[in-house]
Amino acid sequence: MVIQLPEKVKYIINSLQAAGYEAYAVGGCVRDCVLGREPEDWDITTSAGPEDVKKLFPRTVDTGIVHGTVTVMLQKDGFEVTTYRIDGEYEDSRHPKEVIFTADLEEDLRRRDFTINAMAYNETDGLVDIFDGIGDLKTGIIRCVGDAKERFTEDALRMLRAVRFSGQLGFSIEKSTKLAMKMLAHNLEYISAERIQAELVKLAVSPHPDYLRTAYETGLTAVILPELDAIMEMPQKNSQYRISVGEHTMRSMLVTSPDKIVRLTVLFHNFGKPFQRVADKEGKGEYGEIGRKIAKKVLNRLKFDNDTINKVTTLVKYFDYYIEETPKGVRSLASQIGRELFPLLLSVKKADAFTLGGYDKKEKLETLASLEALYEDILKKKECLSLKELAVSGQDLIEAGMQPGREMGDTLRRLLELVLESPECNTKDYLLTQI
Repeated sequence: MVIQLPEKVKYIINSLQAAGYEAYAVGGCVRDCVLGREPEDWDITTSAGPEDVKKLFPRTVDTGIVHGTVTVMLQKDGFEVTTYRIDGEYEDSRHPKEVIFTADLEEDLRRRDFTINAMAYNETDGLVDIFDGIGDLKTGIIRCVGDAKERFTEDALRMLRAVRFSGQLGFSIEKSTKLAMKMLAHNLEYISAERIQAELVKLAVSPHPDYLRTAYETGLTAVILPELDAIMEMPQKNSQYRISVGEHTMRSMLVTSPDKIVRLTVLFHNFGKPFQRVADKEGKGEYGEIGRKIAKKVLNRLKFDNDTINKVTTLVKYFDYYIEETPKGVRSLASQIGRELFPLLLSVKKADAFTLGGYDKKEKLETLASLEALYEDILKKKECLSLKELAVSGQDLIEAGMQPGREMGDTLRRLLELVLESPECNTKDYLLTQI
């Protein structure tokens, strides 16, 4: 098998080989090349020690020198070069207490997580595939290198990575690997929220976000996302849905675009159902607010950034809101949640509708298509949806004799309500007559 290495990667490998060391591209980049994908990063493994690597290249960064990793800088690009190593004892289900450098490539590959990530390549020796990663790629299997219990005991995050890779590649998880996940799922409690968040997002935006079901079946979500477990066996109260709340969530994620905000909203939007009691016919009772609070709690626990938290919780809150199928109804809600989020809300609602059956599905999708058309027309006409788009500003009101303060804010909001009702009223002259 021939892999086309980038020129800069070849330069690093050739430089190390010319100095008498072994060097290979390794891990995910080799896997992606075999699958015909474009690697995001290129990692290099070598028999050269970190200090030897630093002597060979003029610009390096000590990104993980204790564990043998030096980043070689070539122009603006950085490439991680790591010395062959054997990991010592793991004490926190994530990091080895020490690493031992070795001159044996096989020993280095043996410590890696999955067979499909334990392949190495250079142009001299070709593909080095000691653990049959190629075979597992061909059959679509995620399998640990060696003993799965050992690999997961070393690093508990690997269990969630197994699910993530299965979702990204559409692979199944090998039987003994899956069994070890069930046995050791509790060790995920030692993994940082940031690490769990990163894997969860990668799975959520993968081609198979519904493979989160595997994390539930193996007990992973009982540790990292118990809110999902609470809905997986919960029956739907609404007869329009013929599957459980959790299965509805999985299927809804699958039919959305791979947008982080949309998929997280779909994932979280039902987390409040076990706690919901009363809502009015427009969904403006406890449904939205309980869901928002639980989504915010989960997102904060997983250390998401404020922008993601604000967007997802807003969409969860308004998910069950009834949108009047009129230009005014669309303008009103779009004004409340903003131009950016309104089309995402429609996407989430559309995903939910796809899990309905028969006429209900058809009717709901037709309504959403009508709302989309109304919104497109509003955008085309450039109708006002926010205070910033009003034809008058606070300065205009001051010049008209109004003092800054609460009255001014109330007046601007009242004028916005007027314009949302009648867009043609959004002219400076007319609005000034209304104060």
